[in-house]
Amino acid sequence: MNKFNVFLLLCAILVPTFAFYEKGDVVELTSSNFDRLVIQSDEIWVVEFYAPWCGHCQQLVPEYSKVATALKGIVKVGAVNADEHKSLGGQYGVQGFPTIKIFGANKRSPVDYNQQRTAQAIADAALAEAKKKITEKLGGRSSGGSGGSSDVIELTDSNFDKLVLQSDDVWLVEFFAPWCGHCKNLAPEWAKAAKELKGKVKLGALDATAHPSKAQEYGVQGYPTIKFFAGGVKSRSDAVDYDGGRTSGDIVNWALEKYTESIPAPEVYELTSEEVAKKACENKALCVVSVLPHILDCDSKCRNNYIKILKNSAEKFKKQSWGWVWAEGGAQPHVEEALEIGGFGYPAMAAVNYKKLKYTSLRGSFSTEGIYEFLRDISFGRGQTAPVRGATVPKVNTNEAWDGKDGQLPEEEDIDLSDVVLDEKDEL
Repeated sequence: MNKFNVFLLLCAILVPTFAFYEKGDVVELTSSNFDRLVIQSDEIWVVEFYAPWCGHCQQLVPEYSKVATALKGIVKVGAVNADEHKSLGGQYGVQGFPTIKIFGANKRSPVDYNQQRTAQAIADAALAEAKKKITEKLGGRSSGGSGGSSDVIELTDSNFDKLVLQSDDVWLVEFFAPWCGHCKNLAPEWAKAAKELKGKVKLGALDATAHPSKAQEYGVQGYPTIKFFAGGVKSRSDAVDYDGGRTSGDIVNWALEKYTESIPAPEVYELTSEEVAKKACENKALCVVSVLPHILDCDSKCRNNYIKILKNSAEKFKKQSWGWVWAEGGAQPHVEEALEIGGFGYPAMAAVNYKKLKYTSLRGSFSTEGIYEFLRDISFGRGQTAPVRGATVPKVNTNEAWDGKDGQLPEEEDIDLSDVVLDEKDEL
């Protein structure tokens, strides 16, 4: 065996006993610190996955060290001994050495670096990712990919139940693997859909390779797997498989349909106080105000039929997120006067925009069909409006809520004639 071969044999034996980058600006990454330093940080990272016995890895050391020094303070540069930390290599689909990945704005989908292994080329690629992130933060569009999205919520084993199951929010959750090509293709569409659905459906993403227990809990066997969780407190068994397409439009349409099905109809409140008025109508685009006949003119069965009509109407128009209240005729005179309803007959209805202090009244029948036509026109922006009388939000009286019973006429008091002293001229 010649001296050169002996030297290589010694390298193969001795190199694994020490880290490549013990000194210098390259950060040594391990299974215990990778998630904290790389994934959970807001910094751009260039990460090399190497094996100590790999000749190409050994040749890369001086160039990679130059990159770390040149990018210091701008981009983080790290290295993983994938021979020692096999789980990290497997998590990111590392199949050869050295493998370099750039963890840019979208940490869940690192960019594979496949260019020249020179300090300049690696630095240029890292700076391109940094520029992309800056462009996105300034509100522009990055070229060549979706980058990250603050609207996609990162889920983990520790926060999944709290954010998804124990909330009233509607969720779409993607279980992905960083090395999965289909997941990478989905990433920009998922980010775009998250932005469009903001305020209605929350979109989350869970790295199933980093959090295998949660993926196993939901029976994830392939990537990406998407699960839907309806609004309200929910359990694991409530998860529904997503079966739509993988464009942002497909995702948005599918989610909105499920969202509409899952959101509860708004409650129809009896208007008995200022607090009820605020609870039902504050921050709503419109408030649908109904005045029902007095209980002496319309018994409990009659009133409940009207309330049923209101609840069915609220269900049909629940996507509009309007407020709904009703009052007994004469119980809220300020409201009736401000909206010019009720005085000419009951039942009556008006839809009022308290921010603009404008309203429009139901002129048709107070029936399922009549109310539907009235509110449909409003939802399409049709119909004549009038200013609220007094140009201010009407005062709401504080009254007792209806007890659900029929009305009772007040009992007449009996007169006891035994105590009455009659004058001689008085006659019975």
